[in-house]
Amino acid sequence: MSTDNAISKIEAQQQGKKGTAVWYVGEQLKEICRESAHNADIVSTDLDNPDMSIEKCERKIEEYARNHKSGNSGCCPPGVADGIIREFYGIPTADDSTPAKQPDLIDLADFM
Repeated sequence: MSTDNAISKIEAQQQGKKGTAVWYVGEQLKEICRESAHNADIVSTDLDNPDMSIEKCERKIEEYARNHKSGNSGCCPPGVADGIIREFYGIPTADDSTPAKQPDLIDLADFM
């Protein structure tokens, strides 16, 4: 599957919702898909499932904002929203990449 395929599916779900929270989740999800073909494949497959729609993902972000509101205002910072989207779709973050294993070092003092 390609990135274009995933983006087409996102745009189909965004239809008629420009300027809404759902539309913005779709925009952020498109950026995540552009990071790698692997991300796009995950999203493309998930969007075939009605329970994995961008609208349902947006509800998770809305729930976070509701649970963290101050007075009458609720907010979900961009980094938190990104994390919620990635968790919802099972997409790893850039920080999840496993660092290269350090070679075992030999301390020459051990031989003295």
